[in-house]
This record gives sequence, C-alpha cells and structure tokens, in this order.
Amino acid sequence: MTIGVNPTTNAATAKREIKNWHKAQKENLTTGERAADRMRNFMGSWGFVGGFVAFMIVWAILNTVLPFAWDKYPFILLNLFLSMLAGLQGAILLIAAKRQDAIAAALAEHDYTTNVAAKTDIEDLMKINQRQIVMLNELSEIVRVLKEDRDAKVNKPVRAAKPGARTK
Repeated sequence: MTIGVNPTTNAATAKREIKNWHKAQKENLTTGERAADRMRNFMGSWGFVGGFVAFMIVWAILNTVLPFAWDKYPFILLNLFLSMLAGLQGAILLIAAKRQDAIAAALAEHDYTTNVAAKTDIEDLMKINQRQIVMLNELSEIVRVLKEDRDAKVNKPVRAAKPGARTK
C-alpha cells in the first residue's frame, strides 16, 4: 500500500516561479508607451485641471489688462492652443486606452494560465486524497478484523477441567 505520488507534478509545482506580472510588463514598455502612461496620469489629475484653469485665468487677465496684449478678447490664439491641446489629448488618451486594453488581455491570459495550473494541482491533490481515503478504509477494515480476532481469543470459553484430571 503506497501512495502513488507523481514526482514530476510535485517537482514542477514546487519549482514553479512566483513572479510579479505587473513588474514584468512595465519592464517591456517602450519609451512612447511610458510617455503616454505618464501623460495620461498627469492629464487625468486634479493638479492638471487646477493648473490649466489657472493658466487660462492668467492668460485672460494679462491679455485684458496689459496695453500690449498679444491675444485680445475673444482670445483667438488661446482658442487655437486649446484646440491643438484637445487634439493631442485625444490621441494620447487613445494610445493609453489601447495599452490598457492590451494589459487587460494579457492579464486575463495570465489569470487563465494560473487557473489552469491551480486546477491541475488541485486535481492531483484530490487524487492523492482519494487514495488516502481508500487506504484509511482498508486500514479500518484490517483493524476491525484484528479486533475481532483478539476479542474472539480473549472471549474464548475456557473448558472446565474434568474431575479427577491432572492439571499441570
């Protein structure tokens, strides 16, 4: 009665590398992808919104108060810059969104392979557990038989000696 353990499965399980998937992904980014991520993170912050509002207020005040204003009201040059900025932001955000989609797909693939490996490990453990249950049942049966044999020997009636028979 031996437990049939598959040494290759257990060795593979024991040697499976635990790695940080996100760190590996960041190491493989191109310069453009890193720049798009940084710009997306900056443009999506309250700091950017506050700074941009402050810039537009300063622009409007300077071009309204100063006698040598370079962009008088209705601020056509500012509108041109805002239009260009919106066009660039749209492209940068699309690049960043495309990267996020790729990351989500790669992460889903990573999760799938992890789940398949975990399923294999669990199935192996269940097989070992089933073998152990069979062995325990066999051992219980052996113990029951041994107890019955012992009890039969202990409870065996002793024959009374015949009168006049010699005892040693």
